[in-house]
Amino acid sequence: MAGCGTGEDPAPSNQPTSNASGGETAGGGVGTAALTIAKPDGAITTESHNPYLGDSSASKYAYGKVIFEPLALVNPTGDLGTTPWLAESVEWNEDYTQLTVVPRKGVKWSDGTDFTADDVIFSFDMVRTGKLNDTSAHNIKEVKADGDKVVITFGNSKFTSQARVLHHPIVPKHIWENIADPNTDPLTEEGQAVGTGPYVLSNWSTESVTLTANPEYWGGELAVPELNYVSYGDNAALTTALVSGEADWAQAFLPQIQDSYLAADENNKFLVSPTAGAGTLFMNLQTKPFNNKALREALAWTIDRNAYVDIAREGASEAIWNVTGLGDLLKDEILPEYADKNYSVDVDKAKQILTDAGYTWKDEKLIDPDGEAVSFSISVPAGWSDWNTEQALLAEELKSALGIEVKVDQPDWGGWDAARQEGSFQAIIHWLEDTGNAYGLYTSTMDPKWIVDNKAQFNFGRFDDPAVTEALNTYANAANEDERKEALKTMQTGFVENVPAIPLGAHPLLGEFNTRNYVGWPSEEDQYASGDPTQPGIVLVLTKLATA
Repeated sequence: MAGCGTGEDPAPSNQPTSNASGGETAGGGVGTAALTIAKPDGAITTESHNPYLGDSSASKYAYGKVIFEPLALVNPTGDLGTTPWLAESVEWNEDYTQLTVVPRKGVKWSDGTDFTADDVIFSFDMVRTGKLNDTSAHNIKEVKADGDKVVITFGNSKFTSQARVLHHPIVPKHIWENIADPNTDPLTEEGQAVGTGPYVLSNWSTESVTLTANPEYWGGELAVPELNYVSYGDNAALTTALVSGEADWAQAFLPQIQDSYLAADENNKFLVSPTAGAGTLFMNLQTKPFNNKALREALAWTIDRNAYVDIAREGASEAIWNVTGLGDLLKDEILPEYADKNYSVDVDKAKQILTDAGYTWKDEKLIDPDGEAVSFSISVPAGWSDWNTEQALLAEELKSALGIEVKVDQPDWGGWDAARQEGSFQAIIHWLEDTGNAYGLYTSTMDPKWIVDNKAQFNFGRFDDPAVTEALNTYANAANEDERKEALKTMQTGFVENVPAIPLGAHPLLGEFNTRNYVGWPSEEDQYASGDPTQPGIVLVLTKLATA
């Protein structure tokens, strides 16, 4: 997404460019087997097909994404590129305050009505007028037609939130103009769940949701005739369903996935798609022991990121060693002076940093300059198995290498959430705001904007440096690429010099699927989309699948 100003793309083809089964040739044509898409979230009991509601069944199951389509698809992995979808082209102005799109011709809504520019204007104008809550902070000032184009003007730059804009679901004006409150309507009346997507709703129950292929889909003939969405009680039940073939496609972290899933059938596949985000160790910079930069830097030279990837994440990640905190996906945004500067597990270097800062050791325990033994707790909710494992790894690594006692804290979600917001923790492992560029890491770890009424949504360590804050604001609202580059220098240098947080490994999108009936899936060699069926890119995957 970074730097993507324009995009033009023809209608998608249902012929795959590659697949996860090692380059098998697609057979083509329409298959006979349905795909069952599964989640481990328990029963979803309330019917709602509204794509704008995060708690609707359409959002929880994610079937709304194959009914209602966006203007374009922003790939969160691979090349981070933008693929026009309901738009034939999308173009941003230089400061990303204005988006110009050409709505795709020849598209029909699933009730047979023509899709037009008026539908695009209406979908965004609901937000501008306040009829639809602006939950994505679009801050739309004007939406208008300009010949065969639609021009959307925003009150601030959207460079760091292009995906949020481009993924806004487009809905039919002729139906939605009669909906009194789009913030609450479940869209369950006859003929309301109408979209341009590749599938249409066939049956809804608390046990499963069935959708059938849209025979008039603008994207071409679909290989998969039917989708079934099912939610299982937990990961164990989901794993059993995937192994037995009862379920075909899911996104979940499955412990011991090699033995529990992949070994069961050579057709079972697991795709890890790195994103610009990262699993990150956040430290409370306001209190001991993390108010001393030397300790944070020593930890950065001690923590084994490979162990995080190989043991805690069972390979489902990618280690981040560069001092900038950026992973391979964003290597082009690393400043030249930092390109070859990487952390490693170097205990001698860590000890020298501590010694130079006045730390000592007594009875194999690290003693801070005030004469107190260094210890801290690290908190992750109970049941988050990968990060719970990382807690144990960190405790072992830091005690063995530096003599630091690390206490493992595994509260329930509510207690953990309150502590991270209020700043009453010492260290936590957390994700980042994923903006598809370097800004995501730096705003998440150093931006005071996230702290409102003394509660933090990111920047949990409460880092505050006026120069870095100004650079973050400049980057997010820059008038041109040169301004963004200058701001990035300040942000990146501030991160390197202060070590406000320690990224451990790329926070990936995961996908489990099988190639028994269909090929054309994204693969490590061709991450045209992630393998996660809850992402907007599912529509692209479904147009590329072909019979095996």
